[in-house]
Amino acid sequence: MRLLVRERLFSIGDDYWIEDAEGRKLFLVDGKAMRLRDTFELKDSEGRVLVELRQKLASLRGTMLIERGGKELAQVKRKRLSLLRNHYRVTLVDGTEMDVSGKVLDREFAIEYDGELLAQISRRWLTIRDTYGIDVVREDADIALLIAVSICVIVLAEKE
Repeated sequence: MRLLVRERLFSIGDDYWIEDAEGRKLFLVDGKAMRLRDTFELKDSEGRVLVELRQKLASLRGTMLIERGGKELAQVKRKRLSLLRNHYRVTLVDGTEMDVSGKVLDREFAIEYDGELLAQISRRWLTIRDTYGIDVVREDADIALLIAVSICVIVLAEKE
């Protein structure tokens, strides 16, 4: 499944749609303005909140929390410093981890779980200006979680 995200809309307080390749609106990212920390809600096309994303205030390194139904689902934080590539660790509530690596600011990165590719984020496939794609590789993947992880690493990378 390939999803399209319009780049210029990634800012606090803005709402924007994530569409499929045919232009159908599938997910709404609702940026919450006037908050002390970055906060987003990912909603389905009918307005139901799938996950909430918030910046963790009390952390030495930038950390974002992903919650579902008021319960923590995952934490996203920078894994290690590198000049050419960004590396982030996503720690799920059950203790398992996903790795995110690539050029996040260029929107060229991958999300992996246990060495297996789950999603590829890229501008390469698209000719539409200021747009990048989220290509979900596994059919059984939690799409809302992968979108949330993508948003979190972009927000953290832009703050660094």
